[in-house]
Amino acid sequence: MFTQLPKIGIRPTIDGRRKGVRESLEAQTMDMAKAVAQLISETLKYPNGEAVQCVIADTTIGGVTEANKAKEKFEQHQVCATITVTPCWCYGSETMDMNHNIPHAIWGLNGTERPGAVYLAAVLSAHAQKGIPAFGIYGKDVQDATDRHIPEDVKEKLLLFSKAALAKGLMQGKSYLSIGSVSMGIAGSMVDESFFQQYLGMRNEYVDSTELIRRMELGIYDHEEYERALTWTKEKCHFGKDNNALENQISDEEKAKQVEFIVKMTLISRDLMVGNPKLAELGYEEETEGHFAIAAGFQGQRQWTDFYPNGDFTETILNTSFDWDGTRTPYILATENDTLNGVSMLFNYLLTNTAQIFADVRTYWSPEAVERVTGKPLEGRAKDGILHLINSGSATLDGTGQQRRDGQPVMKPYWEITNEEVEACLNVTEFRPATQEYFRGGGFSTNFLTEGDMPLTMVRLNLVAGLGPVLQIAEGYSVTLDEDIHRTLDDRTDPTWPTTWFAPRLTGQGAFKSVYDVMNHWGANHGAISYGHIGCELITLASMLRIPVSMHNVDESDIFRPRVWQHFGTESLESADYRACATYGPVYR
Repeated sequence: MFTQLPKIGIRPTIDGRRKGVRESLEAQTMDMAKAVAQLISETLKYPNGEAVQCVIADTTIGGVTEANKAKEKFEQHQVCATITVTPCWCYGSETMDMNHNIPHAIWGLNGTERPGAVYLAAVLSAHAQKGIPAFGIYGKDVQDATDRHIPEDVKEKLLLFSKAALAKGLMQGKSYLSIGSVSMGIAGSMVDESFFQQYLGMRNEYVDSTELIRRMELGIYDHEEYERALTWTKEKCHFGKDNNALENQISDEEKAKQVEFIVKMTLISRDLMVGNPKLAELGYEEETEGHFAIAAGFQGQRQWTDFYPNGDFTETILNTSFDWDGTRTPYILATENDTLNGVSMLFNYLLTNTAQIFADVRTYWSPEAVERVTGKPLEGRAKDGILHLINSGSATLDGTGQQRRDGQPVMKPYWEITNEEVEACLNVTEFRPATQEYFRGGGFSTNFLTEGDMPLTMVRLNLVAGLGPVLQIAEGYSVTLDEDIHRTLDDRTDPTWPTTWFAPRLTGQGAFKSVYDVMNHWGANHGAISYGHIGCELITLASMLRIPVSMHNVDESDIFRPRVWQHFGTESLESADYRACATYGPVYR
């Protein structure tokens, strides 16, 4: 899946006048390109942990012929975005990148010896006039011609642009796989193929849930891995108390059979997504290919879960950054085949390389309601109220908050996770027999409590008839409640499910006047929760995909969109965003 990786193209543009002008700028211009490439490769990583690769044009670009040579080189190296750099005046439309299909950024040096900023303004004007949006990067402070370092504010924008562009590039050409169909009438699980194709450049694949049973009964899975996975599950996963009424409880023997079932289900679901070369050795060459799915969803409720063990264990383990073979890239698998929450998780994942929490945005608890029910007040970050994020049975084990950086709870890329942190995540998690009223076929739900004080971003993509896709973003923190408060509130829902208590950061305006307003403005029953405050990255990515952002609590000074967005208005950035996205439309039409 993450083998043919997109790259960032670096375009050093230069004043094309020979006999002194161009020659005096060659070294400085190419050094800018090399410095940007070094910054990106040393800072950013692909989802597989490898350093992001950059491709620099073979020469500086002084005119249309050299611009086209750079374009041809980039096409051969899977370049998904370009960054043009220059310290000087260049011929705007003659040197610009005319590719409509990929994002572009331009860094014009803020200097006095040569007018790099003048070129920046001129070429951005050309981009606007030709309908090819581009991001402008202009440092706040004047630099000397001999100064080769990249200012911090410029670095931030270069990396922000590159992260978002790589996320866009990694999605293109991949699949979203639906295992099953629509779950319980949830609109998000109604696949909108035109959205996937036109906005993300992705295709949709479909498998009926009975394919899981076929592969189980015919043994179409890696049997050696199954034995390894089953042993690990029995040894490392803690199976907790059965909360079902005695008449609804199944025997220990039947529970053991269900454990075998859900382990097979996990292997098969992964194989459906990305394939498995081992299957060819079993004589199943067609099945070995998989569906090239960068994300997937499992319908589960109700037809499957009324008869078979639920998908909670499968969703939990695949969404986690480790399993029986150690740490690895997490797979994006959406509960109830909520495709829009699956895409929200995918956005977050590709921007952070970390596992994602899928959750119901279940309940708003006001301070007054909490004190009435528990007799105790909310304190700290929770004092203004909290949102109960709790999925009906599954969530990534990374979401326990048991990984550490500088002593603080975090969710890490898989290559940073230690064996001790893997054990810690498992030790605070119980797999509880599923509640029979919900899941008649049984199975095991994932039960843990997310540790507090983690910066989190909650995201939701919505589809609106007549408008198209819109994105919602809420930055905030996980919070740790008094144990009595937590237990009282959690037990009112389902104590076998994973809980995250979330306090969004309030701004006093719009949807962020209060925690109640955040809940009341949320567009659907689900949210995708990422570690870190990544709202600005999501806004940049959304602008590249032409998806307007309908709700966010990111400071305006941190918003980075194509420069042409300012021509759609500067007083209300939200309104300008809607107009710009409507004007340019989806990238892959």
